[in-house]
Amino acid sequence: MTVLLIVIGAALGAPLRYLTDRAVQARHDSVFPWGTLTVNVAGSLLLGAVAAVPAAPAVTALIGTGFCGALTTWSTLSYETLRLARTGARRHALANALVSLVAGLGAASLGYALGRALAG
Repeated sequence: MTVLLIVIGAALGAPLRYLTDRAVQARHDSVFPWGTLTVNVAGSLLLGAVAAVPAAPAVTALIGTGFCGALTTWSTLSYETLRLARTGARRHALANALVSLVAGLGAASLGYALGRALAG
């Protein structure tokens, strides 16, 4: 049953990642991967909140592992950073790596704090 919940969460998270990435990136005339940054920060915020709230393992599997796991994307972040560096946009590559790490950790921390506050 847990695997099925993960699959359902991933089936929702992966298309949302793609659609969000395309929508955000279409609004920016830049080589910087704003779409990937957006989904990674949003997913980190949500995962932080999920981690803070006492929830059944099924909920954690569905939302945390499935949905957030498919919504966020370390592999795309890595690829886009490498692509930026190889095409000569080294400052963008460095900014992508640093901003993604700091914003992701900050979002996860904020999500955790919000989750704890809402859980009482």
